[in-house]
Amino acid sequence: MSDKKRNFQIWRGDQNSGEFKPYQTTITPGMVVLDAIHQIQAESAPDLAVRWNCKAGKCGSCSCEINGNPRLACMTRMADLPPEGDITIEPMQAFPPIKDLVTDVSWNYEVKQKITPFTPAEPDFEDGTFNMQQEDVDRIQEFRKCIECFLCQDVCHVLRDHHKHPEFIGPRFFIHNAQLEMHPKDTADRLSDLRHENGIGYCNITKCCTKVCPEHITITDNAIIPLKERVVDEYYDPLKKLFRIFKPGNKKTESTASSN
Repeated sequence: MSDKKRNFQIWRGDQNSGEFKPYQTTITPGMVVLDAIHQIQAESAPDLAVRWNCKAGKCGSCSCEINGNPRLACMTRMADLPPEGDITIEPMQAFPPIKDLVTDVSWNYEVKQKITPFTPAEPDFEDGTFNMQQEDVDRIQEFRKCIECFLCQDVCHVLRDHHKHPEFIGPRFFIHNAQLEMHPKDTADRLSDLRHENGIGYCNITKCCTKVCPEHITITDNAIIPLKERVVDEYYDPLKKLFRIFKPGNKKTESTASSN
């Protein structure tokens, strides 16, 4: 791609009001959208607010919507966008705007604090270590790749369109729950919270969260669906529920049974 002038429509405003404003800058080979934003800042909009940090797709700071799609600005190459027409850049729609492209994502950290943390079982050996199978390690390793860009939260219609923030924790925190629930040495029971407080029933597995994940985490198939299955088994399958209640030594079941 040779040097070329491109037109941009960038959302400017704050929590009270805002609008798209036109900008133009020269695009050179190899540029990403964040480069173009910085160039526009330098040339014509020094007060344009944008959050960014690593510029390597690992911090999740520069999340925004580019041509209507939730993406990382630092990982979206200009050469991959349509060659003609205006490029629109706006803040994530699932969270309150602060200024221009910057949104208030603090709600996500408040949600994370409410999730029951890792609660380990007694060590397997006297030296305090555990006996772990590699397949158990591999199963949850995928979830650790999350960079908390919150693009999956932004694209989720339950948060984006229906604003169910008080009732629904969103894909990012279903990943976090799955990481804990699938750990073979965790003893806490989060199924009641997933059903009653976290709103997992609202998810209708459209897989839009999986599609936008920059770390290619299979959010829907590997995290949300298994969690849904666990909730269904616990609360809607009477035979399995009875079996778990009377199965000796099941600490997670014991805590669930005592709370029912």
